[in-house]
Amino acid sequence: MWKEAKIISSLAFFLFAGFVQEKKKAEQELLPAESKIPPEEAQRQNPVKPTPSSIAESKKRYGFECEMCHGPDGNGKGDLVQSMELKVRDYRDSVALKDMKDGELYYIIAKGKGKMPGEEDRMKPEQIWKMINYVRSLAHKELSPKSKVAKPQPNSP
Repeated sequence: MWKEAKIISSLAFFLFAGFVQEKKKAEQELLPAESKIPPEEAQRQNPVKPTPSSIAESKKRYGFECEMCHGPDGNGKGDLVQSMELKVRDYRDSVALKDMKDGELYYIIAKGKGKMPGEEDRMKPEQIWKMINYVRSLAHKELSPKSKVAKPQPNSP
């Protein structure tokens, strides 16, 4: 009887361990892998010029695809940020994307990063380039030091 209990316990342990391992593997396959952006991808230039119509088109798509995490105005405070424990940039800040090239943004949007799924199966390349233009348009332009200086008003002392 003792031998049978030991065998059953061992089998149960191995089955449970196998189940846990398979579950971890399945979860990892759902998440895009963190990877470095290949230099040739980072150097790609955006072939799409920003136009009012392409910005409007991308704003609409952003509302369906990106807003839930990146926020309605790009502030990085979408509905899923807290529950998914995400750290998302505030695209309204002009320095948020200052050091990122369009090729890098294209790669991240297409392939995904961290918990963000890639869009290459749902968006055409031209749509991704337009989205980059839209995201860049969210940044508030900072006033230059010259424009901050008060201009003298006519007839003022």
